[in-house]
Amino acid sequence: MFGTRKLGRTTAQRKAMLRQLTTDLLEKGRIETTVTRAKEVQPVAEKMITLGKENTLASYRRALSFITKEDVANKLFKEIAPSYADRNGGYTRVTRIGPRRGDAAEMAVIELVK
Repeated sequence: MFGTRKLGRTTAQRKAMLRQLTTDLLEKGRIETTVTRAKEVQPVAEKMITLGKENTLASYRRALSFITKEDVANKLFKEIAPSYADRNGGYTRVTRIGPRRGDAAEMAVIELVK
């Protein structure tokens, strides 16, 4: 389920960071992060939305095992996934916004497509 970029972290830290970023993206609809993190979060978030489109108890439990907040999982299955019922993928968009002040890391916005 996870990509190949290590992001300078151990496996457990990387999984925890991706879980939290995915949860925040589904909760707020838009987050600002580095480009490499956004590229890693994108396929994970799309898989969560695909699970939400299935709308079965098994898919809800799979999503809940990854998403860190139960109310975000409910929002995924009740609001987010039904809005993408007629769409076959491409639920998120990564837009570069330039370098971060301080360390010049390339920043990006990842957001859910309307």
